[in-house]
Amino acid sequence: MAEQDKDWGARTIKRAAAWLERKMPTRDGMRKNRYLKPIAHRFLRSDLWRFTRRSVPRGVALGMLAAFLIPVGQIFAAVFLALPVRANVPIAALTTFITNPFTYPFWIAVANQIGKFVLRIDALTAGQPLNEGMRSGLGEWLSWFVREAGVTAFGFLLLAIVFGALGYVISSVGWRWWVARKRAKRLGQIHYGE
Repeated sequence: MAEQDKDWGARTIKRAAAWLERKMPTRDGMRKNRYLKPIAHRFLRSDLWRFTRRSVPRGVALGMLAAFLIPVGQIFAAVFLALPVRANVPIAALTTFITNPFTYPFWIAVANQIGKFVLRIDALTAGQPLNEGMRSGLGEWLSWFVREAGVTAFGFLLLAIVFGALGYVISSVGWRWWVARKRAKRLGQIHYGE
């Protein structure tokens, strides 16, 4: 039974990897995109398409940030954000799919609840530092924005920060684990081959 579970898990991972490979943007596809053609030379550099221990976590973090902060055009935003920090372009673009038309209503509800929770904590704090800071300085426009859409926007900001940081840490640790596993397997094969 345990062997069947291993086979099922291996098949599932292979299917997921094949799906990701099909969905991942290609350099050629991006070069031919009519919207990107004028600036394609900037993000088609080979160093932005390599999978390294630094570029992959950066790509995951930027993809998460773009996914939660920008409701439309997330892939383009992630690609443009990847340029100055030398993040992996395909990973940044692929990570934005955490928010898509099917999951966006769920994320809106989550962001709204998180925003309400955090702002309620501020209301219970002596002096209400966030609330007072919003009243002073930016005036009525910010007050209106916070009253109408600010709670959800604030929740999305928190989600972007938390998921970006978690994505960076998890992908960095996962990358190190994967490389260490490959190295151990390679050393084991060399050891047994002697």
